[in-house]
Amino acid sequence: MSPHATGRRRAHRSVATGLPVALAAALLAVGTATAAPSGDARVISTAALGRIPLGALSNALLPGSVADDHGVDLGGIGSDIFPAGRKGEYWTVTDRGPNGQIKVDGTKRRTFPVPGFDPAIVKIRVSGETVEVIDALPLTTSSGKAVTGLPNQKGRDEAPYTYDAKTPLSYDPDGLDTEGIVQARDKSFWLVDEYGPSLVHVSPRGKVLTRYVPKGLKLTGADYPAVEALPSVLLHRKTNRGFEGLAQLPGGDLVMALQSPLSLPDTAAGEASRTTRLLRFSPREGAVTAEYAYRFDPVGVVDPGEDDTSELKISSVVAVGGDRLLVEERTDRAARLQLVRLGHKADIQGGPWDDDTTSPSLEQLDDPAAAGVPVLAKRLVVDLGKVSGVPGKIEGVARVDHDTLALINDNDFGMTDGAGAFDAQGRLVDSGIETTVTYVRLPKGL
Repeated sequence: MSPHATGRRRAHRSVATGLPVALAAALLAVGTATAAPSGDARVISTAALGRIPLGALSNALLPGSVADDHGVDLGGIGSDIFPAGRKGEYWTVTDRGPNGQIKVDGTKRRTFPVPGFDPAIVKIRVSGETVEVIDALPLTTSSGKAVTGLPNQKGRDEAPYTYDAKTPLSYDPDGLDTEGIVQARDKSFWLVDEYGPSLVHVSPRGKVLTRYVPKGLKLTGADYPAVEALPSVLLHRKTNRGFEGLAQLPGGDLVMALQSPLSLPDTAAGEASRTTRLLRFSPREGAVTAEYAYRFDPVGVVDPGEDDTSELKISSVVAVGGDRLLVEERTDRAARLQLVRLGHKADIQGGPWDDDTTSPSLEQLDDPAAAGVPVLAKRLVVDLGKVSGVPGKIEGVARVDHDTLALINDNDFGMTDGAGAFDAQGRLVDSGIETTVTYVRLPKGL
């Protein structure tokens, strides 16, 4: 978990919701002031989500799932945002839940203070300065059990610990670190996950129908179908940097974005690389049909003052007509939206770059285009880091209309890293950073 660059303290103001009584009782919402414009693109409104106790919400969805929320509120729904049909309404998705890092004997341990948390699809309504939760769908397995956010496999994923990093937790083969979300015409959902990395098909009520994982992952013990249908090269994904962006093209195909370059052939190569990958998936065929090389701008261009290339990430991809996509390049402090077009000539699937014995690897090439790789051409649409009022750590982008975007940030459930994240009673010391939906008007449209 990384620190946020900006944030506002939370106010506590109640609003009504259309949810069942048990769930509605858990919800509160709040608004914030509109930010001032800056440059050509400008913020036209901002709305915020208020305090919603995580235990109350989780237990309303799946009774008994959370014994102690340690004072954590609902957050993390900023992993992605997708229009839900009605004006101002969106589908969002939480990530794996509250988590952090605490150093013990010089080694960082990954903490899960609410291990019973079940990632959820959350429907919100933006009204004025308020973000209101109007529905929530817990992710469940084939037999109806909760899908936790705990890591899947020992030796491949980080070891999970309790909130204080003292007690190991069990791995969970059903666990998902959900990120991108789209809704298909049949009302089912598609999500992407960072652990596998994987693509997850979910019923309209939240049941996992199929999880598509890389060939050779050998995920066993899952209480839902896990199909090895993705390229095996994805087994080299960086820890906590699997799929994060997901877009749905007009014809129904899906485009998944790897958050970061693969660790190929090793961690050092991935940390230094500026080349990541997009994959096109056909739900009809149940298979990847194309793969593309995507090249980040230098980190100092995306985020002036940052010099660590490994801070570059793709968090959102958005279909904008035909085979065109908006791609969000970001750090935790800044983000830029690039426009790309997916063409047949740029497809690298099945070639040498999918063979993990190729040397140098795609990730090791200083100039992939000069080496003959058909890197996707891109055009800068907007530098969000230069737009006054846009918060840090934007992870979700939705197209509202021709010239308006909705942005949502990930507030990490108000958590920070380190032993000071919780007080002596084991209650969260909240970061004060809110989940916000920010509308940005583009001068030229899309």
